[in-house]
Amino acid sequence: MLSKETLQFLEDLKANNNRDWFLENKKRYEIFKKDYQQLTSDLLDALKPLDSSLEMLEVKNCTFRINRDIRFSKDKTPYKTHLGFWFSSGTKGLNRSGYYIHLEKEASFIAGGLYCPEADDLKKMRKEIAFFHEDLEAILNDKNFKKEFKDFDRNEKNTLKNPPRGFEKEHPAIELLKLKSFESSQKIDFNTVTKKDFVTVMTQKLIVLKPLNDFINRALTTE
Repeated sequence: MLSKETLQFLEDLKANNNRDWFLENKKRYEIFKKDYQQLTSDLLDALKPLDSSLEMLEVKNCTFRINRDIRFSKDKTPYKTHLGFWFSSGTKGLNRSGYYIHLEKEASFIAGGLYCPEADDLKKMRKEIAFFHEDLEAILNDKNFKKEFKDFDRNEKNTLKNPPRGFEKEHPAIELLKLKSFESSQKIDFNTVTKKDFVTVMTQKLIVLKPLNDFINRALTTE
């Protein structure tokens, strides 16, 4: 859980997103940062026994800097006003599926899978789906998965209108093969982060994504 002081810091930062205010409130930021890292540690401790691929992760591997990368953005506000947590066995230059938590007032959600993979990884995913789509369909049709996440997130941006090159439109998994991104998400109530059972509840929801993550990681690592 997060303290109300941490959430208030984010609210105040959103209203005063500039360097001068941030420096004036550096002590508040340090308290916020400690709270953020503690929650990350608690989530890791809960997830590791359920997914051995996360065993080597440390807190620093799962958190994000508060500074925004504004080099190519029209929005020049310097600081993030949300919290993100990313639990994955991937490393720099090595993509893997994982579990994500996004905490932001009016826009909180949890997610898992593989977001907008590069061309090589996308080819690997489509090859795995083409040959083993029954495995993926069983995962997506599992009652617990259906209850929590329903399906992959699908929209016009992440779905091709026509079959990808090399695949016939009659392929039994053609709708899955048309996907360009493979993630599933669920909106959550931002206020639950202050509740004592937040870590337990989030862990129970996220671990439902493990079979999907395992399928994706198998695709990315199998030659």
